[in-house]
Amino acid sequence: MGKTQRIMVGVSMTALTLSLTGCDTDSNDLPPKPNDQDCSDWEWEDDEGVWVCDDNSSSYYGHYYYGGHYYNNKNSLLTNSDYNSYKNSSSFKRGNNTSSGFGNGSNHFGG
Repeated sequence: MGKTQRIMVGVSMTALTLSLTGCDTDSNDLPPKPNDQDCSDWEWEDDEGVWVCDDNSSSYYGHYYYGGHYYNNKNSLLTNSDYNSYKNSSSFKRGNNTSSGFGNGSNHFGG
């Protein structure tokens, strides 16, 4: 393998590593999944920073979960004052997108 090929392989591997780590939500940074017998499958809602019931056999399917309570839609979640305090606090995590920069979708190539 020539020098150019080794460099290209190195660049490709670095780009692949960055793309995998930059887009994946680190589960260690997330609050623990709810332990609630009304829902057995949870999905992290990155934009709102809460868990959503993804158990299609549950009557709470699609409901947001915050502070020990289910909210049937985003508007009902947003009217909760405790949730709004959390969302405006430093504890609010949007996966790896806690600040501006790579991977948050707010910066565009070329300015």
